[in-house]
Amino acid sequence: MSYKKKVSWICGLILTAGMLAFLPADVRAEEETADTTEVATIPEHISISGQDVSGMTAEQAQQVVNDYLKKYGDVEFTLVAGEKSVTADGEDIGLTAKNSDVVDKALNYGKKGHLAERYKAGKDLEEGVQKDFSISLTADIGTARAYLESKNAKLSIKAVNNGLMRQNGKFTYVAGTTGVTVLMDKSAVAIADFIAAQWDGSDATIPLVTEVEEPKGTQEELTQVKDVLGSYSTDFSTSAAGRAKNVKNGAEKLNGTVLYPGDTLSVYEAVSPFDEANGYALAGSYENGTTVETYGGGICQVSTTLYNAVMRAELEIVTRAAHSMIVNYVEPSMDAAIAGTAKDFQFKNNKETPVYIEGYTSGGMLYFNIYGKETRDPNRKVIYQSEVTSQTDPVTEYVTDASLPVGTIKTTQKSHTGYTARLWKIVTVNGVEESRKVYNNSKYKASNKIVSVGTGSATPEAAAAISNAVATQDEATIRAAVDQWKNGGVTTPSTGTVTDPSNNQVPAEGAEQGPNSETLQDTGVR
Repeated sequence: MSYKKKVSWICGLILTAGMLAFLPADVRAEEETADTTEVATIPEHISISGQDVSGMTAEQAQQVVNDYLKKYGDVEFTLVAGEKSVTADGEDIGLTAKNSDVVDKALNYGKKGHLAERYKAGKDLEEGVQKDFSISLTADIGTARAYLESKNAKLSIKAVNNGLMRQNGKFTYVAGTTGVTVLMDKSAVAIADFIAAQWDGSDATIPLVTEVEEPKGTQEELTQVKDVLGSYSTDFSTSAAGRAKNVKNGAEKLNGTVLYPGDTLSVYEAVSPFDEANGYALAGSYENGTTVETYGGGICQVSTTLYNAVMRAELEIVTRAAHSMIVNYVEPSMDAAIAGTAKDFQFKNNKETPVYIEGYTSGGMLYFNIYGKETRDPNRKVIYQSEVTSQTDPVTEYVTDASLPVGTIKTTQKSHTGYTARLWKIVTVNGVEESRKVYNNSKYKASNKIVSVGTGSATPEAAAAISNAVATQDEATIRAAVDQWKNGGVTTPSTGTVTDPSNNQVPAEGAEQGPNSETLQDTGVR
């Protein structure tokens, strides 16, 4: 060690020793025990933002801080994003103390820090000098962001892309509008910074951080949309009024959609929600192997018809699902079911130019046309061919039903044949087959015919006899038992009451579509 360093070290020891010698005995004792003695209360003459906290425990002082924050509970913050705004209170933005250690500082004033600082603090308190610890406010960024997210629909304006309208066989350009997007992370920080640096404690307006979203597309791009890339139609003329209304409503919601290159369309998102307010009526839908009445029944015929137009336009299929049971308006494996988010039809514009979807109904027919810029070889043709690969035949199943009067035999579910199928995509050029590939595979469940045999009001003996007969699953045995016991055990020439289901008592599918009478008609939803 050099001479200068030795001198400096020795002087430091002397200075420290000297300071210790002149410190009051209680301060020196505290120095020796500070690391092991816990100070339970705040010293006298200490306040937090003007509120005396002398003698308080940390918990009591924290309540003072909490009460201070509550003073601003009725303050209103107007959060502005362009022309949109929402109001919030302190709880909404997570108003909190920026210096969250204010209680700890008050509790340990004169007890922690450098020796000289503690000595001075102790002398000030002995002399009655008041020490105030101010509360600095800010907003909790996570809380503020969550609130902005919950109000995003009221704050942000979605851009409307430039588009097209097709009327009387001609396209008209429709200019879009710009949008405003709230940048959530940056806006939450902006709120916190405003509270910490600019807020005076009264009602305030806080500008959020936003960016302008420009509409997609140009008029020049959209003028290229003029060729029919794919078309398809299906017949819904035998549908009941509710189902027909749903088919028309679904087509209208898809009509006029423009997809720019790379855009993906979810049919479910485009046509939902399935309720009366959105223009839908009750109609049959497939659900767990039966047909039920749901809002939107028939929407799967819309998605299926569009699916076939999209196939012929050769757009990219993102997701497609078959119905749980076979439908009759297209061949097997040519359908596309809609069942909430579980079964959705989605496709992507894989072209280099925009495409336009036209959907409408006329004379009991549903039509979809896909328009765009045709770039394919005119000598190239695409054919889709359905192939059934297996068949499962249904059987008749008898069940007892105490809700039906004894003697009643009623068909409560009609049968459906089960199938597995696949769809081939066949491409020819100048009439010569160029390729043949499997496009999709589908499986349709078989649905047994359910015949319910009434046991309502039957005596225990009669109910047991009919149940035993039903257990045999033999029609002749069942009818003989019904004839014997429907009149209390007296056999009559009658063969029992046989009731066929009405058209709305047939098999269906969970939020997809159901058949009508003996003819299968898709009616599904969700």
